[in-house]
Amino acid sequence: MSEKLRVGILGGTGMVGQRFIAILENHPWFEVTEIAASPRSAGKTYEECVKDRWKMDTPIPEAVKNIVVKNVNDVEEVSKDVDFCFSAVDMKKDEIKAIEEAYAKTETPVVSNNSAHRWTPDVPMVVPEINPEHFEVIESQKKRLGTKRGFIAVKPNCSIQSYAPVLTSWMKFHPTEAVVSTYQAISGAGKTFKDWPEMEGNIIPYIGGEEEKSEREPLRLWGKVENGQIVPSDCMKITSQCIRVPILYGHTATVFVNFADNPTKQELIDAMTSFSGLPQELDLPSAPKQFIRYMEEDDRPQVRLDVNYENGMGITIGRLREDSIFDWKFVGLSHNTMRGAAGGAVLCAELLKAKGYIEAK
Repeated sequence: MSEKLRVGILGGTGMVGQRFIAILENHPWFEVTEIAASPRSAGKTYEECVKDRWKMDTPIPEAVKNIVVKNVNDVEEVSKDVDFCFSAVDMKKDEIKAIEEAYAKTETPVVSNNSAHRWTPDVPMVVPEINPEHFEVIESQKKRLGTKRGFIAVKPNCSIQSYAPVLTSWMKFHPTEAVVSTYQAISGAGKTFKDWPEMEGNIIPYIGGEEEKSEREPLRLWGKVENGQIVPSDCMKITSQCIRVPILYGHTATVFVNFADNPTKQELIDAMTSFSGLPQELDLPSAPKQFIRYMEEDDRPQVRLDVNYENGMGITIGRLREDSIFDWKFVGLSHNTMRGAAGGAVLCAELLKAKGYIEAK
């Protein structure tokens, strides 16, 4: 492509917003040209806003240091010179719904990391390898919003990335129920150990809203488009516990599964490791070459060794074995701020661009 699409980051000073900015440095298709945040950050350069609280491992990209941050509530001002936006705003859910729709109504597509619109019936919630056909509801959403090119698309919760793709790859064996426990990194709360020293050597057995998301969101991924809306699947039951653990990046899941059929271990491994989708077919810039990797070692996956597999965009599975109560069990690992958050949203935007939903204004 001759020119990059101009991108705005809504909520660009928080951890996920910073991750968007780090990922998009030198992106072949997208360039960050606007950053918006709370009124207290407006009017300052991006470097001034985040220099004392930059949480990424890499330096602040030179190209964004001198961008003057705008007030995210000045919707017309932020949106007039961008082709689309990524949303990582930190607001109440009803405020997020309202502001993302306001941006969409300026004819600016919004690809959101937030949960506010995940259950809006005509807003697609997509893992690009799993359910890209859900983008079809965008046309119905445009009619509701009264737009020609503006819309909202979202990605699902970070906690489901380490197991929902695996269960998707096994659908031909008809999984009927799963018990899932997730062990979630502190960056999922937008924190580092500097921000949250009480997490060192600690476990908190509750993360507000996570268990409901972990149980319900996979069913929406597996749903169907009917009459311009997403109708969730009822193909299986999932129950979950979600625990905060003293890890910076990486969500681990332990999963127990029952099947209507009787797959062998090798059939399960072959199904997951061969699983791919449109991002791989189209060779999108952020797409992992192999989405799901299986490791035979008894002590893998490990966060320290495996969280950055495929630049954090792949998923690592291990310890697949028969269970004494359920049919099979396994351990999964995904990078929560890459595949689970900003990286997953960037991959969605790449697919939306490839499918013609996002274009230059």
